[in-house]
Amino acid sequence: MLKNKEPMRTCIGCKSVKPKKDMIRVAYYEGQLAIDKTGKAKGRGVYLCNDEECIKIAVKKKAFQRSFKTNFTEEVLNKVVNELTENDKES
Repeated sequence: MLKNKEPMRTCIGCKSVKPKKDMIRVAYYEGQLAIDKTGKAKGRGVYLCNDEECIKIAVKKKAFQRSFKTNFTEEVLNKVVNELTENDKES
């Protein structure tokens, strides 16, 4: 019997490729940027490693703006970054 391939995703921070289940998805839909805990939310999504350094790199490189082709305010980015870092500490 053939084994199913595991989906792989690229981190927008460090550019490493890891299994989808080990990554955090951030979705952008109808002007809202939010963490997608289920992995099935509507809209365009990007993936990040579950690591605070990758999150900082992504913000510094403006990876969210580039990926979603939208300029986000500092307030929106800080909210998502805070949620991501809290998620990182829980893991």
